[in-house]
Formats: sequence, C-alpha cells, structure tokens
Amino acid sequence: MAEGQKQDYIKILEDFFKKLPNLPANAREVLVSVAPWIAIIFGILGVITGLGAVGVSPLALFGGLSSSVTVLIMGVATIVASVLMLMAFPKLTKKAYKGWELLFWSEVVNTVAAVMVLSVGSILGVLIGFYLLFQIKSYYK
Repeated sequence: MAEGQKQDYIKILEDFFKKLPNLPANAREVLVSVAPWIAIIFGILGVITGLGAVGVSPLALFGGLSSSVTVLIMGVATIVASVLMLMAFPKLTKKAYKGWELLFWSEVVNTVAAVMVLSVGSILGVLIGFYLLFQIKSYYK
C-alpha cells in the first residue's frame, strides 16, 4: 500500500473523530506517557491469547481446542494486531509518528475482525480505541 493511500485512510477516520469532544490536555499527556507500556503489555498478552485461540499455545489446553471459524478469525487477528503493538513499542517511547501509525493499523486489524465476526462489543471497543488514538495523534512527530 502506498504511503499516500495509508494517509488517506488515516485522514478519513481523523475527520470523523476530530468532531468528537477532546479529552483534557493532561489526560492526553497521560495517554501518551503510558501508550508504550500499554502496547508492550497488551502486545505480549495478545500474542499469547491469540496463539491459544488458534490452538498453538499450551494455554489452549485449559480452554479446550475450538475449530470455530469465529475463534480462529479472532485469534489470527489478535496475533497480527498484537505483533503490530509490539513493533510500535520502541517508536512510541521516542514519540515517533511511525509508532502511532502502527497502533492505528493494529486497531484497523481489530476492526476488520470485529466486523467479520459481527461482534458488537468488539466494534464498540475499536471505536473507543480509535477515539483515544486520534486524541493523542498530535503528540507524535
């Protein structure tokens, strides 16, 4: 995907989310300061959970193996989104835009999976995630 295309997708969503009320500046600053740690913690947990969902983890033994298409889709999406979060960690610590962008694409993966499996809870979760992401976008250069 070309850089211009990626920025077009970001701009479309940004135009929607900037119409919503802004968080206070201190709340945005807190989000920016904890974003790298949220990315690394949820990245690690997501990979473990995703591997369990697709039956590749010792944790899968506790929940039993499931061949459900929904579980497999969510498992694969969780792994992909989590790896993107892990990749974002070092860039987020430097407040680099590329780190923010990796979190954005992680959220896009979650959105596609949520729509594919028609999970209302997950769709609400990604909407909140996008809102928070666009609240802190200006902090990354």
